[in-house]
Amino acid sequence: MPKRGKKYKNAIATVDCTKVYDLAEALENVLKSTFAKFDESVDVAVRLGVDPRHADQMVRSSVILPNGTGKTARVLVFAKGEKEKEALAAGADYAGADELIQKIKGGWLDFDKTIATPDMMGEVGKIGRILGPRNLMPNAKLGTVTFDVERVVNEIKKGKVDFRVDKAGVVHAVMGKCSFGGEKLGENILAFVDKLIQLKPSTSKGIYLRAISVSSTMGPGFKVDPVQMRTLIKAA
Repeated sequence: MPKRGKKYKNAIATVDCTKVYDLAEALENVLKSTFAKFDESVDVAVRLGVDPRHADQMVRSSVILPNGTGKTARVLVFAKGEKEKEALAAGADYAGADELIQKIKGGWLDFDKTIATPDMMGEVGKIGRILGPRNLMPNAKLGTVTFDVERVVNEIKKGKVDFRVDKAGVVHAVMGKCSFGGEKLGENILAFVDKLIQLKPSTSKGIYLRAISVSSTMGPGFKVDPVQMRTLIKAA
């Protein structure tokens, strides 16, 4: 267990981290427990009833959060000709082909998300060893290998979040900033969990939403009742 500082211990002194809360209470405690001097991010972790060792139980996709993440992603688009112009007009930070690939080979990585038109993937594949380990590789399953460049650039700029289940069956994602307040954070979390429910593999048996917790960057985690989450989503 890592050593915790005095501020962390003070933050959790008045809250019960072992209790299972409804979503509003959990977020209230998250916001109450922040102590950093910066605007902390709020993260959600959802443990799913899946076995990621089986390809048909790999949960991976993306979701557009209704209130964004609080961070505007720097978007790079691998495209030529009219599609390059379309990308820049849509708000992409960088767009191009061979010149960008050469810059990346030289160590340049000043971007957060990438998109590629299908005709560029042969060239982009040559830098897969650089982009892949950093989760920067365009991916057809996530919708980032496409000729519909304008739409995808807009989605990413609005707050599109990519996610995938890890080896332990847990999905992690950033849901926004503490400055959003409980209501907007709650709306983002409901949209995210709703997407996970839609993606439930047909081969997943038993309880699918096993556990949910929310936390800030520096603060403790608070457990959220999965049953109540389903009720909120159905009522939305």
